[in-house]
Amino acid sequence: MPHPATTRPEVSEYAPDFGTYIQLVPAGDIQALLATQLADLLALVSGLSDQQSLLHHAPYTWSIKQVVGHITDCERIFGYRALRIARGDATPLASFDETEYMRMSNFDRCPFAELLDEYANVRRSHLAMFKHLEPEAWLHRGVVNGHPATARAFAYAIAGHTQHHLNILHRRLAVG
Repeated sequence: MPHPATTRPEVSEYAPDFGTYIQLVPAGDIQALLATQLADLLALVSGLSDQQSLLHHAPYTWSIKQVVGHITDCERIFGYRALRIARGDATPLASFDETEYMRMSNFDRCPFAELLDEYANVRRSHLAMFKHLEPEAWLHRGVVNGHPATARAFAYAIAGHTQHHLNILHRRLAVG
């Protein structure tokens, strides 16, 4: 049987809302993809100045700083969910309102280099966590926002959510 980190989660492992993100993840080793994404995101935006990272490209409403902060916030939450489920914690986990998180943050006041370092540190932390999960832990089940979920599904949600925003950033920077 292949290692769970190398196979896509089944539809029964996540809420329907996550399907859009999970479908963005190519087949293969999710851990390798997460490492590649870290390098890709940093290569794409690390050359931007603080001023450039504040730009808004129509029709998008967030600055690039805000996008990086949002990715980091979501990764923290998805990673926490993966950890709880992988460790067998059966306590149901609630949803979160990303719009409210953005309303309560002020990423535009942060130096862009620090936001990128923060994102990189969070991603490296998750890479280390996933590296040390036992194969069966990837398939442990929990409940998130009233839906069954596995730790594996949240590793894929991290990658898919990041890919979603990477795709948008590529479009923005191609015309910016």
